[in-house]
Parts: sequence; C-alpha cells; structure tokens
Amino acid sequence: MMKLRSSPPSPFGRKVKLAMAILGLKDRIEIVEANTADPSDDLRSQNPLGKIPALVLENGDVIYDSSVILEYLDFLAGGGKLFPQGEARYLVLRDQALANGMMDAAILRVYEKRFKEPKFRDPAWDTYQAAKMDRALAHFEANAPAAPKSADDIDAGTLTLACALGYLDIRYNGDWRSDHPKLVAWLDAFETAVPAFADTKMPAAPVPDNDPAPLR
Repeated sequence: MMKLRSSPPSPFGRKVKLAMAILGLKDRIEIVEANTADPSDDLRSQNPLGKIPALVLENGDVIYDSSVILEYLDFLAGGGKLFPQGEARYLVLRDQALANGMMDAAILRVYEKRFKEPKFRDPAWDTYQAAKMDRALAHFEANAPAAPKSADDIDAGTLTLACALGYLDIRYNGDWRSDHPKLVAWLDAFETAVPAFADTKMPAAPVPDNDPAPLR
C-alpha cells in the first residue's frame, strides 16, 4: 500500500485525506502519523524539507506537497475529477493557491506564538499575515462557489477552501463566520455533500500550541 505521512491537525494533510475519500482511494493508502519535531522520524528522509503531507508510493518514491499529491491522486482515479480540463483548470488552480495561501498565513500566525517568546514577537508581522487571511476571505465571500450537491461537484479549489475554513474554525474559534455568511452557508453544504469532511475533522478541543502541524 501507499502511505500518507500526516498529522491530524494539519489542514494540508486533511486536503489529501478528503481527496482520497472523494476519489475512492482510501483502501489503497495507509495513513501513518508523522512527528515533524522528531529528528528520528522517517519523514525527514522521505521529504528533505521535513514537511507534511508526504505520500510514499509502493515503489518507495515520495510525492509532496499537498497540491502535487492531489494531482497524483486525480491521475490514479482516471483524471479530470479534481482538476478539470481546458481553461477551467487554471481557475481551479488559482482558487487552490489562494486557499493554500490563507492556510499558510494562518499557520504562520500560530508559529509566531508557538516558537517565539512574547518579547520577540512582532505585532506588525501578525497584522501582515492577518490581512492576507482577511483579503482571501473577502474574495471567497464575494465569489462564493456554488453549493455542492454531492462529492462530484468538488474540485481541488473548493476542497482546499473547505480545509482552510475548517482550520480557521479550530485555530481561530470560527471568528471568520460572523462577517462571511455566504461562506458559512457554502461550508454547511460542503459538509453535507462530503461526509469525509466530518470524518477528517480536527480535534474538537483546542489544539495545543506545540502540536506538529507544519506548513505544507
């Protein structure tokens, strides 16, 4: 079997788990938890960057990061499911990149608190990253995707957006919800259409600041 190296709090790992479920590939991939803070973990030999997720193929080759893994899984499933053909493909890639960037900014803000003593933290840096999140949320609110009716309506962009919003729920107490009603309604529809979204939900209790959930 292939092996997915990931960690439950990672929104990028969640992306891949959702794709596995949507594409019917769960039975072909074993999920093996990774500890990115442990120098003895095989992850660092599997991905020289020591980041998750990483997909270990049956022949030992390793694919990373999450966006590349999604492309590979789509290929295994026959293609054209998460990434449409033609010009529409680039709009999906754009939306995936924007949602990825929102998660990047959210995680960097977490890291600022996790790895720096209070006296060394930079409020301007936090504000800079928060502004990225705000602009991304505003864009998606103004251009909210159509409510999905089934997993067949999901692409790589909307899948990544759902994971980004789910991460903001756990890390930022869902503060984004009050100003983005269209996105709230869309995420509710997404969760109904994709049962795996609930199955891959991050821990309900606040995740400790020292959890291993590095950037993609």
